[in-house]
Amino acid sequence: MHIYTRGVLIYDEKAPDMLKKIIALPLEDFFSGLDAALRTVSAVNIGVIFVLFALTWWLYVPIHELAHALGCIIGGGSVSRLEISPLYGGDILEKVFPFVYSGSDYAGQLTGFETNGSDLTYMLTVFLPFLLTIFLGVPLLRSAAGSPPLAAAVKLGIALPIAFAPFISFSGDYYEMGSIVVSRIAGSISSGENSVGWRSDDVFKLAEELFFSGKPYSVADVLGVAASFVLGVVFIYATYLLGVLWTNALGAGRKKSPAP
Repeated sequence: MHIYTRGVLIYDEKAPDMLKKIIALPLEDFFSGLDAALRTVSAVNIGVIFVLFALTWWLYVPIHELAHALGCIIGGGSVSRLEISPLYGGDILEKVFPFVYSGSDYAGQLTGFETNGSDLTYMLTVFLPFLLTIFLGVPLLRSAAGSPPLAAAVKLGIALPIAFAPFISFSGDYYEMGSIVVSRIAGSISSGENSVGWRSDDVFKLAEELFFSGKPYSVADVLGVAASFVLGVVFIYATYLLGVLWTNALGAGRKKSPAP
């Protein structure tokens, strides 16, 4: 059923079903790839998935953090401090890059950067690592379903950390992207509102500081953080869908698994 008001569509009964499909799509892609990898149940295939997942994660983390720095530089900003845990090669990378320092409370964190007041530069800084999700992770994940078992296991192990990086980053990078947009809009509406305080790369830490430290906060703070979180989730799915579109453009979309 479609409902129109003055020629404008205000309700489409297919919209809820479409939303459900979009929300479920990443999991469907994962289980389709897993089904292909385990069509011939093999300890080797299972081992390949776990080993390649761990190896890819270990390599992806520092690449992800360096991509943040690259995004800032490309956008016209500057980087002074990028912290990377020794577990992910911080000791080695600090000898290669002058702005890298070994040691972090996180796997990695860009703690010193300057955007020269440009939110576009800020957004590019935060978003650039997720181009790997669009151009590499999602295509690998979706193509696993149409591959022989061992090839599917290889693709799945490599793809998982990259394809699902946006979902892992729901409370970090994607909250931060949402907060950039929401605080920018709020700041343009009310210059007196300290909307910049909603920006953070850790929504849980921000919530603790804003709402549970005994400091006064406003309804606008609650709405601003909530809206930033919701918009961040929207950005997560937008990123994944861009990966799906790119996969389809390559002709590597999800297909039925071949017989073993």
